[in-house]
Amino acid sequence: MSPMSERPAMHPLPTAASVWRDTPQRFGLISRGLHWAMALLLVWQFAGMVAKVTLGKDAALTSVLAGAHAHVGLLLLVLAVLRCLWGWANKGRRPRHGAGVMGAAAGLGHLALYALMLVVPFLAMLRMLGNNRPFSWFGVIPLNDGLGEKVEWMVAPASAVHGLLGWALLALIIGHMLMVLVHRYLWKDDVAQRMLGRMQP
Repeated sequence: MSPMSERPAMHPLPTAASVWRDTPQRFGLISRGLHWAMALLLVWQFAGMVAKVTLGKDAALTSVLAGAHAHVGLLLLVLAVLRCLWGWANKGRRPRHGAGVMGAAAGLGHLALYALMLVVPFLAMLRMLGNNRPFSWFGVIPLNDGLGEKVEWMVAPASAVHGLLGWALLALIIGHMLMVLVHRYLWKDDVAQRMLGRMQP
């Protein structure tokens, strides 16, 4: 056997363009960045709500975590919209959920996650605008001067279901995380590597 035939197969290095976009084997850098940025912000949001429920709204930790709830929520809405648009742009390229019942269940689970990541902050933003309380996004972008009257139809939906849908979103996120562990340690497949693995072209 010649020395050349004994060399292990080499994977081609990803090009500058290929690492940004999704492929059928893995998610690209933009998808990963949006995913993990939203994950960190959601941890912040839910930590604040858990602190509010367990410690009370006047606790120092609650003030730190929940004080920017509206600002972070609006940022999450912007990122969720960008994530949906980027997913649509990569619709024919990104990894598939698989076939059969489990694949369909995974698709429905992700659809529900995306829907709630859009609806929950959107309802909160609608309520913020309808309440007509002064609001400047991170103190930079004024979105409400607080001079108008309260608009009840804009306030009512969030008052009714924003919290409930928020906890439903948390339940879906926990289920999503558990399924990642099932794929990684029980079924031992490469699903988790699509978001965590090396950037193969």
